Amino acid sequence: ALAVGAAGFGNDHPYVATALNNLALLLQDTNRPGEAEPLMRRALAIDEASFGNKHPDVACDLNNLVTLLHTTNRLGEAEPLIRRALAIDEASFGDDHPTVARDLNNLAQLLKATNRLGEAEPLMRRALAIDEASFGNDHPNVAIRLNNLAALLQDTNRPGEAEPLMRRALTISEASFGNNHPNVAAALSNLARLLQDTNRLGEAEPLMRRALAIDAASFGDAHPDVARDLNNLAGLLQATNRLDEAEPLYRRALAIDEAGFGNNHPRVAIDLNNLARLLHAINRLGEAEPLMRRHLVIFFAFERATGHTHPHRDAAIGNYASLLEAMGKSKAEIVATIVAAGREAGLGPS
Repeated sequence: ALAVGAAGFGNDHPYVATALNNLALLLQDTNRPGEAEPLMRRALAIDEASFGNKHPDVACDLNNLVTLLHTTNRLGEAEPLIRRALAIDEASFGDDHPTVARDLNNLAQLLKATNRLGEAEPLMRRALAIDEASFGNDHPNVAIRLNNLAALLQDTNRPGEAEPLMRRALTISEASFGNNHPNVAAALSNLARLLQDTNRLGEAEPLMRRALAIDAASFGDAHPDVARDLNNLAGLLQATNRLDEAEPLYRRALAIDEAGFGNNHPRVAIDLNNLARLLHAINRLGEAEPLMRRHLVIFFAFERATGHTHPHRDAAIGNYASLLEAMGKSKAEIVATIVAAGREAGLGPS
């Protein structure tokens, strides 16, 4: 389609921009963001030249690019683009259009990732209300909004509010897509994590295994969603004292995310922490320490790059301090080591 469009209309026609975006989205979905990004930027340039800077097609291009930037941990670049897209779409369609709901959702996800949960929640609720009014209560878009809001509620220690939203999202997704769709896997994963957090491990495990099977069948064994599922299942295995089963899953998840996102992404940091905590639990402290340090450095680097504290940073400091204490370090040595990790990431005086 891209070659046909370029041959028929020239390289700078809006049809070509659409084809570029479609190809870029496929590349992103197959975990090739480096190939996708230049196509997205070219599509944006074509549409800005064709329609001006305030056209809905430009907002769509901006949203696509924002999603890629978020995935590749360039949140500082992403935020002004999503705010620009939201302003364009509100001016074009009004405040209650499903396209505005998409923008609100994307902005809320970025705010959540940068630990601004109080700002994110009302945007998520507004996006949910728009889509329910636009599509009805049983639409797949509504399921996505429910899942996102429920995840925030869980992260802010409101599992009782989160659980019915997750169960409703799962029901909608199964009815819309069937039992073996990636959207169903995402809903299963969210619900299983909540069940584990509320000590219902027997209910959680089959959901986790089902999510993993769906994602592996849908995307292959090396996809980031598979890594998420492996981490979740490994955490449950660790919680139920099956540590020998958990460790290879943690290592596999880490390898997938390093290959997909690079060595310094927050998802990699979470993987490192999970593996290091398991090693700590089985008294392999010397193996755990460099992993724990590396994961803290990543979160400090995130803070330096975005100007915001990562939601997991404080827990990372606590986990590393606990490990260092177990290794016999004094309080002064622990503080000095954590400060040194910050300097390594570019925080504070060198």
